[in-house]
Amino acid sequence: MKRRSAGKKKLPIGIESFEEIRTEGFYYVDKTGMIRELLENWGKVNLFTRPRRFGKSLNMDMLKTFFEVGNNHRKELFEGMEIAEETELCETYMGKFPVVSVSLKSVNGSDYAMARELLCSVIGMEALRFQYLLESDCLTDREKQQYEQLVTIDRTGRTGFVMSDAALTGSLKTLSFLLEKHYGKKVIILIDEYDVPLAKASENGYYEQMVMVIRNMFEQAVKTNGSLQFAVMTGCLRVAKESIFTGLNNLKIFPITDARFAEKFGFTDEEVRALLEYYGLLDRYDTVKEWYDGYCFGDQRVYCPWDVICYCSKLRADPDADPENFWSNTSGNEVIRRFIEKTGKGMTKGELENLIAGETVVKEIHQELTYNRLYDSIDHLWSVLFVTGYLTQRGKVEGDLYHLAIPNREIRQIYTRQIMTMFKEDVKRDGEALQAFCEALKNGDADGVERQFSAYLGRTVSIRDTFVRKDTKENFYHGILLGILGFKDGWYVRSDRQSGDGYSDIQIRIDEENTGIVIEVKYAQQGELEAECQNALEQIRTKGYTEKLYEEGMESVLQYGIACFRNRCRAAVERCQGAEG
Repeated sequence: MKRRSAGKKKLPIGIESFEEIRTEGFYYVDKTGMIRELLENWGKVNLFTRPRRFGKSLNMDMLKTFFEVGNNHRKELFEGMEIAEETELCETYMGKFPVVSVSLKSVNGSDYAMARELLCSVIGMEALRFQYLLESDCLTDREKQQYEQLVTIDRTGRTGFVMSDAALTGSLKTLSFLLEKHYGKKVIILIDEYDVPLAKASENGYYEQMVMVIRNMFEQAVKTNGSLQFAVMTGCLRVAKESIFTGLNNLKIFPITDARFAEKFGFTDEEVRALLEYYGLLDRYDTVKEWYDGYCFGDQRVYCPWDVICYCSKLRADPDADPENFWSNTSGNEVIRRFIEKTGKGMTKGELENLIAGETVVKEIHQELTYNRLYDSIDHLWSVLFVTGYLTQRGKVEGDLYHLAIPNREIRQIYTRQIMTMFKEDVKRDGEALQAFCEALKNGDADGVERQFSAYLGRTVSIRDTFVRKDTKENFYHGILLGILGFKDGWYVRSDRQSGDGYSDIQIRIDEENTGIVIEVKYAQQGELEAECQNALEQIRTKGYTEKLYEEGMESVLQYGIACFRNRCRAAVERCQGAEG
């Protein structure tokens, strides 16, 4: 296969260092305009909420690189970037402030003790960047001792930093004070993924302890901190003020519904076109758009940058590569499972089916949440799905009411895969229904197959996705059949098995009875179930799908045409005897 785009810049998969991207030959989508917009709109504390994998960490490192004192090559890093055109702004702000920058994404302990150690480690490692404070003529001995409390290493054989509760919760404020005194400049504080410790604490049962630590730390760092120039925080959720921001009146929030900074997280259509053109992949634009576009931040449609970069990297190695679900592989999808479980408990099955079909539902969204109450009700779940990127807006109705939709093909696949997983779990639990279906199938009882399979379909979500081809819809029902048959002991089930002049959907070999079964699945696009059943049987006959089973010694072969439309199905069967069948 001919490789395209040889000699081009590397794609920055997993690179969150602005300096590394700019100096090591990586492709960079210019988001430095965020600096100008921030300086024109900033509050004392600025919170950006965006789903994961939308460039939050890279933007935070870009801010650190721009503002922080001490980098002699800073101008070179921003040369040619949008912000470089703002000469007066750069002269005033570039490299003029001490910066304290921490990411809390790694504070994910299985219990509170471990989480606290990880939090101490994050703060301690950041404090170590400022060891020159120990030699500062501007600090007293007592102030240097305060610094040492942040970088004391555990000597008992365990790794990590040792801090008292008072030192830990006051750590960011302490660093700010010491840096201001050393430089004579107020400090910028950057806190990336501020809500991860709360999310993990809620999952693992120590939420109240972690809330107390985070609340106290943030109160000192951004509420009562006289050394603060301004702070920028990022996260996935906008955690309720009463949870960790009690009494903080200087918090300026930029959620995904805000038009400000809308295009600074994620790739715009213009940016994706430019990237694809640079790598000679513009012919895959429609596929990239179908799979990874569709998020709406404020008034701007954006792509998920992680997905675009990963797929482009794959295409550079194989120009014929199919798109993948890159986003779901970076985190669990527990919220989708919880959501589907609520079907019939405040959410109709029809609403979920409408979403998967590419349609919208109108729901009230509350962007201010607390992690220990995320799954309390279906109303909370709609909001969680929205702020985490599993749903997006397609227009505002009024107040907090929005038209919600699944953003794209990738996220729709996450839903359908979770539906299939839960369906299989249901099949496994109900052995009586499984036995009834398989007996009907083995005995050539088309009415029984139709009745039992319809019952299964009635218990799951129908797929009428208007954005996918007919054969893709057939694959869903094909998958349901495989999900059922996979639990039948003693049956050898094969999918897409070559036989005769093509590939049959499903072949089953029942060796103890010398019986084979061939199944061809059709989606009845217009609801014409009987006609599609006959088309399926005709395809089995003309393509010779039964040949392989006869070659393997089966004496009798049943051939089924099964047609589906939403939650309805029709089955037709023909029994063949001998290889001439």
